[in-house]
Order: sequence, then C-alpha cells, then structure tokens
Amino acid sequence: MRKVRDYDTELKALNDKARSLKAKRVEQLGQLVSATGADALDAETLAGVLLDAIASKDIAAKEGWRSKGAAFFQRRGRKSGGDATGDGSGVSAEPGGDAAGRSG
Repeated sequence: MRKVRDYDTELKALNDKARSLKAKRVEQLGQLVSATGADALDAETLAGVLLDAIASKDIAAKEGWRSKGAAFFQRRGRKSGGDATGDGSGVSAEPGGDAAGRSG
C-alpha cells in the first residue's frame, strides 16, 4: 500500500523555504547597497537611480554598468581573499547572479 502524503505539511515546508529565500535575497541586496556605498544616498535618490536603470533602453549604457559591476566584484573578491562581500556573508559574486532564483 502507498503511504499517504501530507500535502499541508509539504506546502508549509515549501512556503517556509520560499520565505527563507526571499529574506536571504533582501539581506544580500542590503549588503550590496552598503558595499557599494549607495547607503549614503537617500532612499528616494537610490530608488530613482534604480528605476532609471530598469527603464533604460540604452544597451551600451547597460553593458557599461554590467562591466563596472563585474569589476567591482572582482576587486572585492581580491581584497577579501575570495569572498565577494568581505564580511563572510557569502553574497554571490556573480554579476547578474540571482541568489533567490527569481524568475521575473
């Protein structure tokens, strides 16, 4: 006979995992803001910069930003002995990396 599956328990476990991944991603984004020095900006300015970056259709500008970001992570990795954050938190050093597996 087959073992009966407890769908409620499985769903709760999946929801807990999703919540944990989201919290980790938020923490990593906060660490990135701090590591780049963007925490010196007020929230409105930082939000405006990010919104402009998202809305930008300029492929050359986006590639420039990407290469600057990659260089930033490489410098940070060398300074801290291979850890991209320098604080031992394990934030992904992969440019454009998506730690939480977000699909949209």
